[in-house]
Amino acid sequence: MSTQRSALLLNCDLGESYGSWTMGLDEQAMPHIDLANIACGFHAGDPEVMARTLQLAKQHGVGIGAHPSYPDLQGFGRRSMQCSSAEIINLIHYQVAALDGMAQCYGMSLSYIKPHGALYNDMMRSDAVWQAVLTAVASYHKPLKLMILATAEAARYQQQAAALGVSLWFEAFADRRYTAAGTLTPRSQAGAVLHGAEVMAQVKQLLITGTVTTDCGQALALQADTLCVHGDNPAAIKQLTAISALLQSCP
Repeated sequence: MSTQRSALLLNCDLGESYGSWTMGLDEQAMPHIDLANIACGFHAGDPEVMARTLQLAKQHGVGIGAHPSYPDLQGFGRRSMQCSSAEIINLIHYQVAALDGMAQCYGMSLSYIKPHGALYNDMMRSDAVWQAVLTAVASYHKPLKLMILATAEAARYQQQAAALGVSLWFEAFADRRYTAAGTLTPRSQAGAVLHGAEVMAQVKQLLITGTVTTDCGQALALQADTLCVHGDNPAAIKQLTAISALLQSCP
């Protein structure tokens, strides 16, 4: 993050190894991103992994955020859970506080929260879950931004967050196809995940015009502050490097 970048920040889910199980290529991804979403132990990550990821982020000057999830190690946080609002608030506070405390041991400070997996998806489709997540962020002991999906309803989310004093970062995805409604096309549908040249074309379109092309072939305007990229395999690292270079080359 030492070089001047485009206003569109790159974020990546990192610190998702656990014990002897390794997930992702964190050391290769970290030099190319602006923001590291660090797992907090409920879907992945443990004290050793969290410490290593924090130190790696500090080494490369990368901003850090908490990546909390439902308590679902076996399902990698990808399964929805029927949690009450109080449970969601408390499980977010518990995870964020753990990472926040460890970060302070290294002279670092969290700046945002990005829910993971099913919690993220539920937040974007259930008003009750959204309100619980928003309340969790608003009631944390220090101000933190909340990262959510950039959709056609950005203004509504912005208004509700502002009412509780929460600032939002809107996130777009480099490798996902959008629907006309401004949501991500379900992975179960053909063409939901973009590959290769399609990814680069979508990133370039978002940078130049502020739009993406939906599954219906229409241009959809997105208010995006950050772009989610992946670093979990060699092909993803190669693509991440290309996206980073593209962002740096844009005026």
